[in-house]
Amino acid sequence: MLCLVLASFFAVSDSQSNQKAPSREQQAQAAAQVPVMDGGAGPCGLELTVRDSDSKPVYDATVKVHIAYGFAGAHRLDLQAGTNAGGKVKFTGIPARVHRPPLEFNATKDRLEGSVAYDPTSECQAKHDLTLQKPKPQEP
Repeated sequence: MLCLVLASFFAVSDSQSNQKAPSREQQAQAAAQVPVMDGGAGPCGLELTVRDSDSKPVYDATVKVHIAYGFAGAHRLDLQAGTNAGGKVKFTGIPARVHRPPLEFNATKDRLEGSVAYDPTSECQAKHDLTLQKPKPQEP
């Protein structure tokens, strides 16, 4: 019985060791693929390109949005996604009518931050650029 268990263990571990690591080309394709966050609440969507103050795309910036919709904003969604190597991220499934438009998409990366307003009522399918900058100092 013990021999059977050991034989099956070695067979499984051997088959796993034969799997190849992703090639550089596969890794590059994965980094270029635009991440999509689907809220599943409507037909609208927004594609963002996050850039730094030098207009270069920002990789792995975190983009967040809070969405209230439905009667009196009773339904809520909090979505978050990271950008790809091209600074792109896409949000889909956004309701066409939201409570207190426009929606504010906030992005951060290290000590940089930025935001962009988006109103799905006036532009259901949209593309926007979002520029990250150092935050302004708080006044006392």
